[in-house]
Amino acid sequence: MSPFGLLSLVIAFAAFTVCGAQRRLFLGGLRDKSGVLCLNGGMSLMTVSGRHMLCICADGFSGSNCETDNSVSCFDGIGLHYKGPVSKSVSGRECVEWDSDLVHEIGAFPKNLGPGRHNHCRNPDFSRRPWCFVRTRPRTIIREECDIPRCAKLDRGTNVSPDSLTVAQSGWQCGQKEERSMKVVGGDFSTVERHPWMAAVFSRSTRAKTFTCGGSLISPCWVLTAAHCFPDGAQTNTNKLSVFLGKNAINETDVQREQEFTVSKLFIHENFDNTDGNFNNDIALLKIHGPDGRCAKESSSVKTICIPEAHQSLSAGTSCEVTGYGREQEGSWYYSQYLKEAKVNLLSHDACSSKEYYGNMITNNMLCAGTPDWSADSCKGDSGGPLVCRVRDRMFLFGVVSWGEGCARSFRPGVYAKVSNYHHWILQKTGLSSLR
Repeated sequence: MSPFGLLSLVIAFAAFTVCGAQRRLFLGGLRDKSGVLCLNGGMSLMTVSGRHMLCICADGFSGSNCETDNSVSCFDGIGLHYKGPVSKSVSGRECVEWDSDLVHEIGAFPKNLGPGRHNHCRNPDFSRRPWCFVRTRPRTIIREECDIPRCAKLDRGTNVSPDSLTVAQSGWQCGQKEERSMKVVGGDFSTVERHPWMAAVFSRSTRAKTFTCGGSLISPCWVLTAAHCFPDGAQTNTNKLSVFLGKNAINETDVQREQEFTVSKLFIHENFDNTDGNFNNDIALLKIHGPDGRCAKESSSVKTICIPEAHQSLSAGTSCEVTGYGREQEGSWYYSQYLKEAKVNLLSHDACSSKEYYGNMITNNMLCAGTPDWSADSCKGDSGGPLVCRVRDRMFLFGVVSWGEGCARSFRPGVYAKVSNYHHWILQKTGLSSLR
């Protein structure tokens, strides 16, 4: 424990001893709506009434919420997940606190820095590398990139378990796709090369395989999909599930593009309960492996999609893409044979939860998207598929197709599980160290 942390503990204990001999302090893992308050194995010091006092950090971590990893000395990719202690810019200036009055005065305070007040270099807006605000004059600040080196890549001969690799370490570059265009409801036919993270989940009854849901490849061994795709919940027989990557059509086989996998693990979010038609926490993970025991191999038709930072959000009106093999119109009895895509715009939470739209059926774990003329939408059969949005030069998975009233109805947009709310849950279940 740091000297400051020990001093705080002594002061807090003394204060409560003076207030009354019956009061006691105890340690616990305090949680709030965004997850664990004391991060990275830190413990919360609380009163008997459950009020958080301070975090006692594990060795190697610091900060009011133990959010800073003191062992990190470099960054991968563009540094979206950098949580190190560097707090100086390339010019040598000391970074100002992100929550300082000067930052608020210019309206530039980022919302996605995680808990804790600090001045460490971060990349909350998908810039080229970690950065911070620095002071040039007493009341003037500017942003500057930080003096942090990029991490060296692993040697090809390093013997590391595939499950422990991050996407970046495995050599994959998430969110990359071909831009070839070909001419979901109201959408256009597409090719899997334009959406190489697209997964198709099948279930087997007797000898036949039936298309069940879409999904997204988030790492070579893991597919993210919707919880409601598995009505048997934790009792689902994973031996009857198959996952295809690189599939252009659900009832055709292209051995040059496709990769087929069995499912060894299924994780359905613990707080998903659809008994009353409630689709909150509608998210699930599938661990996949091929006949040789290996995971997916990168190709022009098989790539991973990037996962946004925890609680990252985009502004209303942002143009995104939804893809799937679902019905082409409401009431249709058949699914689209070929992969389709549609352009949709994100709606604000306030609009989608208003009386004109879905009211209190929309939770903070959901986001909505549609078109201004209500001509395009996800539909039955698209469940579990990706809602992806471009951020700079890469595509990020911001939503998982979840539910909606009908298809392409006015004031009834598609509703998606908000992936950024499940960043930590995904890391916990997969065992990955990061998602890049």
